[in-house]
Amino acid sequence: MSVHSRWPAVVSVMLGIFAIVTTEILPIGLLTPIGATFGISPGTAGLMMTMPGFLAALAAPLVTVATARLDRRRMLGALALLLAVANFLAAVAPGYWLMLLSRVLLGVVIGGFWSIGAGLAPRLVPAHRVGAATAVIFAAVPLGSVLGVPAGTFLGELAGWRAAFVVLGVLTAVVWLALLVFLPPLPAERATSPRVLAGLLRLPSARLGLAVTFLVVLAHFGTYTYVTPFLHQATQASPTPYLLAYGLAGVLGNFLAGAWVATSVRRVFALAAGLIALATVLLPVLGGWELPLLVLWGLAYGAVPACAQTWLAQSAPDAPEAATVLFTSAFQATLSTGALLGGVLVDASSVPVTMVAGGLVALLAVGVLQAFPQVRQPVQHHA
Repeated sequence: MSVHSRWPAVVSVMLGIFAIVTTEILPIGLLTPIGATFGISPGTAGLMMTMPGFLAALAAPLVTVATARLDRRRMLGALALLLAVANFLAAVAPGYWLMLLSRVLLGVVIGGFWSIGAGLAPRLVPAHRVGAATAVIFAAVPLGSVLGVPAGTFLGELAGWRAAFVVLGVLTAVVWLALLVFLPPLPAERATSPRVLAGLLRLPSARLGLAVTFLVVLAHFGTYTYVTPFLHQATQASPTPYLLAYGLAGVLGNFLAGAWVATSVRRVFALAAGLIALATVLLPVLGGWELPLLVLWGLAYGAVPACAQTWLAQSAPDAPEAATVLFTSAFQATLSTGALLGGVLVDASSVPVTMVAGGLVALLAVGVLQAFPQVRQPVQHHA
């Protein structure tokens, strides 16, 4: 298969991540009916959201190192099958224990699939198209919010929450077939080992990228997790149009970032963090401006995954998979931590106070980038 003809492979990887993202955040829309089915409290039901992220942070290095010498095409196929099994288990779960087991499997899939798949663009398309291919792969993140979760929630309302997981299981099985058909053989290039990961952590550029990623993702998920109750309170209207506008803006932000990050990742990252800070700080203050501020927030956050992945990949041009492992672990652990800390702050004070606090954390990320201008990504060596 020529490099030019591998765009279907890029799309297949994107669909795999779309299925993962949708599975991961679908319980947000189905928390109440799932809780009612199993007779559990909202806090206990919330374990469906926090468990996969922390498990993915652990699974990313463990799965990738353990399978370092296996063909990456086979690994992605096996993980897609595991995701299908997890969804079908959730659909038939007779008790909450099996639902949680399915979320454990999801955590393993997230850690492994993201670590391998998110950094595959350079192996699938010519060098001048890597930015565009990365943007296509990461479009799965906002698309999961814009299309996957609303569709799953709507299906859950029509046919019951179990039906939503059945459909996701079928979709994932289709993705598995697409990966087998369109992905070329992808033998491991440089085996990801604990030594390689430790070496990457010693690079100043990688440490700075991880620090900024931590701050921005913490700020985002510490606030966005609670944006629905904020909108209910602030607008006295359905939050759906606002969330849809946010998600569509996120898709646009992702593709804009894909066009710019390869040459100016520091500036794009700083701009994204600054806009998130602006939106979250102003939302509680400017009544009536919720829609434009959410669009601004969506544009900014849509760029974040591509910025973080590109920064770490540029920090380790000779170990791209190790860079993606660090990105996945940092992103998933911070996602769960942000949601937890945001919840603590919401309970202790209010959602508006949490919004402002998140904005200050995002602003701190901009400050960190400005404080270390001498730290730059190394120039990639060519044979």
